[in-house]
Parts: sequence; C-alpha cells; structure tokens
Amino acid sequence: MTLSPRAASSAILQRDGRFLLVLRRNPPSKDMYAFPGGRAEAGETPAETALREFEEETGIAARNPRPFTTYDLRHSGKDGSADSHFFLSVFLVDADPDAVAVAADDAMAIGWYTLDEITRLPVPPSVLECVERLSTPDKG
Repeated sequence: MTLSPRAASSAILQRDGRFLLVLRRNPPSKDMYAFPGGRAEAGETPAETALREFEEETGIAARNPRPFTTYDLRHSGKDGSADSHFFLSVFLVDADPDAVAVAADDAMAIGWYTLDEITRLPVPPSVLECVERLSTPDKG
C-alpha cells in the first residue's frame, strides 16, 4: 500500500553549541529524541507549522524560521508495510536567550545536547545528520 506523504515541520534551536531536543511520546520516532515538530494543520505553511509545534512542545515562542533542509521520511510497520510517510521541512529558528524550555504536548522530556551527547542518544538519522551539518564548519 502506498501512502500519500503528509506535511510536517520541525525546528532547530541552538544555544552555545547545544541543540534543543524533545523525547517523543508518540509515533513516528516514539521514545527517540528529536527536534520539536509535528504534522501540519490545514492551511498552514511549513514555517507556521514549525513555529506552532515548537511552542506547543517547548513553551518557547520561536521566531525567524529559516529553511534548512527537507526529508522524505517513510516509516514501515513491523510487517514491512508502509506505516507513515511524511514530507518534513526543517527550519532554523531563533528565540529569546533567557526563554526556558518545558516539555509539553507530546514531549516526555526536553533538554539541551551537544553533538557528542546526541551521538549516544536514540535519535532519528535525520536529526543526527542535521546536527552534524550544523556542528561542522564548511571545509572549503
């Protein structure tokens, strides 16, 4: 069975070499650390989705969303059949430096992590790829 992709967005907030990640309560990526994000609501742009989901999951009102990358994410069920299909837009965002993140909505926990710490956490490959890209200066 082929699933049509659903729009989703996530937002990356960095502070002092650390990335804000949430421990997800719901699929996809249940029990994994990921950037705050989720499914688009009717009529939302990808940037609006990223900002809304970020605030719902962290309590922080982010601003200035800048497109970073996109992913075509397909998740399979245990039997190998298509479980979900998302077109994920990932944004870099800004927020007040003194804003305190609180796990909310479907986030079980929240924290700031370095690249080294993230390599030891259960994270989707897309999250690790983004963090590595942002943590490694261009060689060039």
